[in-house]
Amino acid sequence: MNVVQEPLQSGQPLAESYLSDYEAVEHLYGGGYPANERSWTARLQWLDQTEHLRAGRKELVSRLREYNERLNPEAAVMSSLSRLEQPGTVVIAGGQQSGLFTGPLLVIYKAATIIKAAERAASLLGRDVVPVFWIAGEDHDWDEVNHTYVLSPSLEVSRIRIPREEGRRGPVSHTTVSEEEWNHAATELERLLPDSEFKADLLQQLRDTLAVSGSLTDAFARLLGTWFGKYGLILLDSADPALRRLEAPMFEAMIRSNDELESAYHAASKEIAAQGFHPQAEVAEGGANLFYVFEGERLLLFKREGRFVDRKGLVSFTPNELLDELHSHPERFSNNVLTRPVMQDYLLPVLGSVLGNGEIAYWALTGKAFELLRLRMPILLPRMSFTVMDDKLQMHMDKYGLTWEDVMDHAVFDRIKADWLARQDQLRLVEQFEDMKRAFAGMYDPLIEQLGSVEKGLLKLGGANKAKIIEQMEFMQTRVRDALERSNETGLRHFDRIEQTLFPQRKPQERVFNIFAYLNRYGFDWIDRLMEVPYDMMGHHRMIYM
Repeated sequence: MNVVQEPLQSGQPLAESYLSDYEAVEHLYGGGYPANERSWTARLQWLDQTEHLRAGRKELVSRLREYNERLNPEAAVMSSLSRLEQPGTVVIAGGQQSGLFTGPLLVIYKAATIIKAAERAASLLGRDVVPVFWIAGEDHDWDEVNHTYVLSPSLEVSRIRIPREEGRRGPVSHTTVSEEEWNHAATELERLLPDSEFKADLLQQLRDTLAVSGSLTDAFARLLGTWFGKYGLILLDSADPALRRLEAPMFEAMIRSNDELESAYHAASKEIAAQGFHPQAEVAEGGANLFYVFEGERLLLFKREGRFVDRKGLVSFTPNELLDELHSHPERFSNNVLTRPVMQDYLLPVLGSVLGNGEIAYWALTGKAFELLRLRMPILLPRMSFTVMDDKLQMHMDKYGLTWEDVMDHAVFDRIKADWLARQDQLRLVEQFEDMKRAFAGMYDPLIEQLGSVEKGLLKLGGANKAKIIEQMEFMQTRVRDALERSNETGLRHFDRIEQTLFPQRKPQERVFNIFAYLNRYGFDWIDRLMEVPYDMMGHHRMIYM
C-alpha cells in the first residue's frame, strides 16, 4: 500500500469549520478540539469527576460481555471488557447502522478509526482507553440498511438487496432475516464478484456467518468481530433490551425535562442558522425526540395537549403514564438521532466519539442538551477517509492525463471525456454535421418566408418540412456518434471504469461500495494492512494505491 493525502470536499461546511476553525464554532460543541492535547486531559478529568452521573460500570460490562461472548468472542475483546470494568478506563466510541454485509466501506474505516484513536489516546494520556462500536440496531428504516453495492465485471454499480413488504417498521435488530433471504443475497454477491484466488473461501466464511445470524444486526456484529475482534473492539447493540434497563434513568430525565430538552434543540438550531449554516437534522415542533415501540412498530412521540402521542394515534400517554411505562417496560423506549449522543455519553465514559462529517454537523444541535442533562459533549473525532485505487486504474488515468481533481469534479471529468472522444473524430464528422445543419437552415429559412407569399398554408408546411430534414440529419449524426463510440469503446470503458470505481453513483467510493469486493481482490488480510496505515486524527482524505 502507498498512502497519499488528496483533498475531498465533504459538503458539510459546519463540520469543516469544526476541523479548521474550531474557535468560530466552539460554542456549538464545547467538548474540545482533537488536535489540542489540553482538550484530552480536560475531558479525562471531567470523566473522572462525574463517574456517578453515568450508568454503573459493572452492570454495563456484564451485559456487554454476554453480548460479545455470543457474537464477538475474541480474547482481545474480553481483555477490553475487563479493563472497561475498572474505574478510570474510558472509551473511544463510534457507530453505524447495521447494513447488509456491513454496508459501505465507511463502516470499515470508522471501526478502524475507533481502534486507532483509542490506541493514540491511551498513549497520550497513560490511561486505559478501549474501543467501542455502537451498532444502531434500534433504527427502523429497513430501506436504509437492507442493501449494499459492488461493481460488476460489466462496470455496473450493482445493488444486492433484501426487500421487505411495507408494514410495521420495527427496530432492525428485531427484524428476522430468513435462511432463504440470506442465501439469495449471498448468491447474488457470488454472481457479481469476479473470480479470484480468495473468492471461494471468502464466500464460505460469509455463508457460515449468515447461517447462524437471525438478523442484519447479528450478521453485522459477527463480521465486524471477525475482522476487528483481534484488536479488542467491543460491540454494543443499541436495541439490546438489557441495555435499556441501564438507560432507564436517562430516559426518565429526558421525559421529565422534555420541554426544556426540546427548547435546547431549537435554540441550538437557531444559533447554527444564525452563523450561516444549515442544521443537519430536523428539530420538530412539539417533538419529544423519543421513540416508543408499540406492537413491534417504532413510533416517534410528539407532545400534544399535555400528552405524549404518535402521529398515527396508536398510543397516548400523560407524562406520569409514560414514566410508569418506562419503569415497567424500558425495552419499549428508544432514542432518536438527537438523543442518541446524550444516551451514549450516559451509558459509556466517552473520551471521544468518532463521526463522519455529516454526524459532526448534526451533533452541533446537541450541545445544549448535554448541558441540560448534566453531561458534556465528548471530543469529536473525524473518521479516517480513504479511496482505494489499483495500479491498473492509475495506468488509465496516466494514459489520459487525468488527475484526482479532474475525476473529483464531475463536470470537469465529463468535459475531458467528451473532448477526448471528439479528438478521435479525425474527419470532423460530427462538426461537419453541425456546419451542414446551420448552412441548410440559412438557405431554407428565406425560401420558407417566400413560400408564405405564394400561399399561406405553405409557410407552415415549409416549417414542418425543414424540421423533418433536420431530424434526418440528426439521426445520421447520432449514428455517426454511436459508430465513433463503438470504434473507441476501449477508451470509453477506461473512462467509465475510472469514474465508476472512484465515484460510483457520483459519490465517494467509501459511501457506496462494500468491503467484500476488496477482500475478494486483495485477500483476507486487506483489513489488517489497512490497520497499519498511520492514524490521521483530523480525518484528511487519503488515497490508498494498491
